[in-house]
Amino acid sequence: MVKVRRALISVSDKTGLAKLAAGLNKHGVEIISTGGTAKYIEGSGVKVTRVADVTDFPEMLDGRVKTLHPKIHGALLADRRRESHMRQVEAFDIKPIDLVVINLYPFKETIKKAGVTLDEAIENIDIGGPAMLRSAAKNFAGVTVVVSPLLYGEIITEMDNNNG
Repeated sequence: MVKVRRALISVSDKTGLAKLAAGLNKHGVEIISTGGTAKYIEGSGVKVTRVADVTDFPEMLDGRVKTLHPKIHGALLADRRRESHMRQVEAFDIKPIDLVVINLYPFKETIKKAGVTLDEAIENIDIGGPAMLRSAAKNFAGVTVVVSPLLYGEIITEMDNNNG
């Protein structure tokens, strides 16, 4: 696992999130987050940097566009081994993200609900989450990806054992 300085957290399942955020905070990790996830983490007493503060662009279209921005995807895709990548992110004031914690909107569960409307189903089609997962996966050498709350404890243990 890479040394984690910045983490982006955007989850629909908040299970174990307060403990994860506290563990990251203990290691001095800057936590970047969106909407409801940011509120939840702040409610647990941990400081959060809002995605809108990173991108200098507000969430829009009723939350449909939050993380689809070069300052997020550039931070995930920048290959730290390539000088040209690092010069470019520096030129645009983009700081690399080392850890993404994402679980997607519960589309399958939503459409199984009795009486669910087409609009409700449509709003549970995640766009930004899969895009960030793909960006992080493409740069797996520099970004750790976590999609399950079951792994949060392992992440913090790994950080504890390796000084971050």
